[in-house]
Amino acid sequence: MKTIRNLKQMSGFSRQIKHRAKSLGLVPTMGALHAGHLGLIRKARKENDFVVVSIFVNPVQFGPKEDLKNYPRNLKHDEKLCKKAGVDAVFYPDAADMYPMGYKTYVEVEGFSDCLCGKSRPGHFKGVTTVVTKLFNILQPDTAYFGQKDAQQALIIKKMVADLNIPVKVKVMPTLREKDGLAMSSRNVHLNKQERKDALGLHQSLKLARTLFKKGVRDSNKVISVMKGLIVKKQTAKIDYVCVMDSQTLKPVKKIKNKCLVGLAVRVGKTRLIDNIILG
Repeated sequence: MKTIRNLKQMSGFSRQIKHRAKSLGLVPTMGALHAGHLGLIRKARKENDFVVVSIFVNPVQFGPKEDLKNYPRNLKHDEKLCKKAGVDAVFYPDAADMYPMGYKTYVEVEGFSDCLCGKSRPGHFKGVTTVVTKLFNILQPDTAYFGQKDAQQALIIKKMVADLNIPVKVKVMPTLREKDGLAMSSRNVHLNKQERKDALGLHQSLKLARTLFKKGVRDSNKVISVMKGLIVKKQTAKIDYVCVMDSQTLKPVKKIKNKCLVGLAVRVGKTRLIDNIILG
């Protein structure tokens, strides 16, 4: 397995794969890899001749008061996991190379980026779409793999790829969870014992929404109210949003139908967690 830092070297590695008429799968990450990432890697390994995992804590998608400095980083651990999973190359670029002096170009998907997580994290998705576009240009993968936990991000990237005619297939894989239901996230390591217990409220509230749906409840305000009632009982939890929306447009819906997305963001202690399910 190679670890590549230089952008031109990474592009050269990708071109060699293309010249051999082989397929390339990309798993974009910010590192601190966990079983959720490994699920994406396994899928990429199964479907492609070559697999690259990018590890880049993208400064452009963090706001001035967010946890850029505290975001978990452990390259040696990540490399070990990647090698064991059969990854062909880890792309670990430097921020100064990705955003050199005088950098002025950004990519933004209008109408999808300023709601939900984008409302409380202004500029976040502009940073995501910019760095993903750069990764797609540098590596030119055939397929890129993302997780359903970041449902808004995945939908935005799909829209960007379609609108800009980027020749990449975007695959969104189901959310992987801990045994107790907590969605796997690199940020989970920041939770203390009480916060870890309270964080289960996210999945519990989503399960409650599914139960209500199965019982015939279709009023989204009713579902949201019951979900919030459960979460606020957790002593370290503070709700950012709970929303029932169309899974393709992210527009809030009053009446729940099949394929509605129920999403939420909750700050547990100082750690912001997200989760979602699709009903129907």
